[in-house]
Amino acid sequence: MRYHNITKDDMLNGDGLRVVLWVAGCTHRCKGCHNPETWDCNGGILFDKAAKQELFSELDKNYISGITFTGGDPLHPENAYEIFKLAQKCRQEYPDKTIWLYTGYEWEDIEGLDIMDYIDVLVDGEFLLEQRDTQLYWKGSANQRVIDVVESKKRGKVILHIDGGE
Repeated sequence: MRYHNITKDDMLNGDGLRVVLWVAGCTHRCKGCHNPETWDCNGGILFDKAAKQELFSELDKNYISGITFTGGDPLHPENAYEIFKLAQKCRQEYPDKTIWLYTGYEWEDIEGLDIMDYIDVLVDGEFLLEQRDTQLYWKGSANQRVIDVVESKKRGKVILHIDGGE
């Protein structure tokens, strides 16, 4: 897996202060994407032991609410397994911190993936430039959903994460 950036003390990609991993690789190629440089799976730099340590050093901080996986697309085939393993380790090491994941895939197509057992909040759907709205919390276009994964799995239907004014 390759990545472009690790953002520290981020307040824009989930609730609270977060560490954010921006992965390389996305086939959605949404018109108007804010991060087209992350589309290439071969872009960025190798996610190595030092990068992993950097992520976990940030998560060690008491004031960090959790981790957000974004990109690119964390569920792109080049990323999915490594993100799954990272989510597992985050849940094991930091059970009280939240895990957010941004993807261009829709909940209905990915809800059965094993990784969803470790995700607290999922922002799903491709960014649609014609539905862009800068007033929305944690998403770029009105078609996207900020989903409470835990409640959605319990109830068997999409339950939105309400803290962001949904």
